[in-house]
Amino acid sequence: MRITFILPGWAKSPVGGFKVVYEYANRLSEKGHQVNVIHPRSPFFREVKFKHKMKMFANEIASHFLQRNKMDWFTISPNVNMLIVNSLEERNIPEGDAIIATAWQTAEWVNKYSQDKGNKFYLIQHYEIWSGPEERIKATWKMPLKKIVISRWLKELAEEMGEEIIAYIPNGIDFKHFNIRVPIDKREPAKITMLYDPSSWKGPEEGIAALNMVKSKIPSLSAIFFSKYTKGPEVPGWVEFYKNPLQEEIPQIYNSCSIFLHSSRSEGWGLPPAEAMACGCALVASNSQGVLEYAIHQETALVSDIKNSAALAQNILKLIRDNELRISLAKRGNQYIQRFTWEKAVSKFEEVIISTKRHLKS
Repeated sequence: MRITFILPGWAKSPVGGFKVVYEYANRLSEKGHQVNVIHPRSPFFREVKFKHKMKMFANEIASHFLQRNKMDWFTISPNVNMLIVNSLEERNIPEGDAIIATAWQTAEWVNKYSQDKGNKFYLIQHYEIWSGPEERIKATWKMPLKKIVISRWLKELAEEMGEEIIAYIPNGIDFKHFNIRVPIDKREPAKITMLYDPSSWKGPEEGIAALNMVKSKIPSLSAIFFSKYTKGPEVPGWVEFYKNPLQEEIPQIYNSCSIFLHSSRSEGWGLPPAEAMACGCALVASNSQGVLEYAIHQETALVSDIKNSAALAQNILKLIRDNELRISLAKRGNQYIQRFTWEKAVSKFEEVIISTKRHLKS
């Protein structure tokens, strides 16, 4: 089949939603499908002023010669056709059998395309009200696109809107990359890692406050932050900070720590906590909805309400002070997360697209 994914831009550094699409693109191409991944310079091309459009054209020429569009944070199969276009106007989109919107901005465009671009799907990875007007985002959920969601809470939200979901397909984890390299029981209990994102909805304020509370009670506490962002002034001086670590370094960070702290207020699914569990970290998490796909309180993780730094701190303290609890929770979490494979996700995704094509032909 000819399958086209439409992303809302180009990511020079890691973005979870893009990573999911690239995993699908690589693995579907391995199955013999012809896969295109389209990246617009601006998904809102019609709303861009003429002088800015001219600047985009100039940047395209410069990028071609200076190779500015290289991506070194994810390895794309040479069989995947990676395209960068000035806009998502229909003339820039190849014909195909299936076309998949991957964000609300791209759903607006896919909904307008003619049928020769393929059967229209919408891979819903979040309720993205942090990135645009809620009514405009909600409107894309009501478009006549075949909707696939990555988590149960998104499925429930769609059903509350009266929308049909054709498939619920949780994300997968690459266990060849994310795995236990340092035995769980050999790790320093008071060593924690966290993904740092300064966006308020990612909850950095709560995470840092929780760590400071724990540090006041356990001075030996150490922490590692990793991020695509520059270290903000709110990050304590005692925290070790890695900006844009290489992808092979991230499993090493997870394996060097005992606990992963997830303080986000909202997640579509939540890749980093799942990756950390695959690497043997015990998970302390806020209830960011998507994380509940694998974070079961007192079974695979310790979960508390969002925006509650004190509860996060208490759960961290529990694991540091009770090493047996920390080890058993990490082991159960690691065992549970093994069910989320890319092989399962891609097989189901492929089945949904093919069966939809057959249904339309019959």
